[in-house]
Amino acid sequence: MKSKNYFKEMLKGAELKSTKHRITILEILKENKLPLSAEDIYIKLKQNDISISLSTVYRVLETLHKKDIVAKVNIPDDSKAAYELYNNEHHHHLLCVKCRKILAVEGCPLEEYEKFLENRFGFTVKGHNLEVYGYCNSCTGY
Repeated sequence: MKSKNYFKEMLKGAELKSTKHRITILEILKENKLPLSAEDIYIKLKQNDISISLSTVYRVLETLHKKDIVAKVNIPDDSKAAYELYNNEHHHHLLCVKCRKILAVEGCPLEEYEKFLENRFGFTVKGHNLEVYGYCNSCTGY
């Protein structure tokens, strides 16, 4: 389990100050298995009586994203993004375009395709993102 000290060291390693807001946002992301929007994080902070503005939440998340501490998931047909702690567990997402539910998909169907691209084009793949858009069971009536 990741503690405050773990996050402090992580921020230090990224040459960022260890602030109360950064630590608290990282803790909220740690507690959730699925990505959260800045608004969701803001609501959780307010529920915990933490004084912060929504614009500060966005700034903190963007800073953490630029330092590869959090990953950003773009939500289709929406200007919002969702964020999750970046970890070495490779996974992808299914995103419902109706209710905006996000489901994590373990494993990677693109590993073989990456090898094909490397061999065919002499290109060294360093990573990829896969977000599949559609309708969840609740929205399709299954």
